Amino acid sequence: MDRMAAAILVTIGICVFSATADYFLKRASDLPSPLASPWFYIGLVMYSTTAFGWVFVMRRMQFATLGVVYAATMVVLMAGIGVFLLHESLEWREGLGIVLAIASIILLSRFAG
Repeated sequence: MDRMAAAILVTIGICVFSATADYFLKRASDLPSPLASPWFYIGLVMYSTTAFGWVFVMRRMQFATLGVVYAATMVVLMAGIGVFLLHESLEWREGLGIVLAIASIILLSRFAG
């Protein structure tokens, strides 16, 4: 596996971890005292641990490429969490945005050096 592929896979892993942290923060935000909730502290700890992975990734990937992979992956993951875990609806425009986000990752992986 080359350097870029490894960095992309680690970035996607960080995104999965971050999206899970976002889920916990969303659960906390629905409570009367979100900052006193255990869900808030779980999300906070999860977010802070991603810094270690970001240091690894940022040494191996251009910042612009990292930004696109991160943004596209988070869009897909958070939309999935919203639909499947939080039972939110997804409009066709949002679905189109997700398809375009996936296309951007494919294009980046084919042409990024």
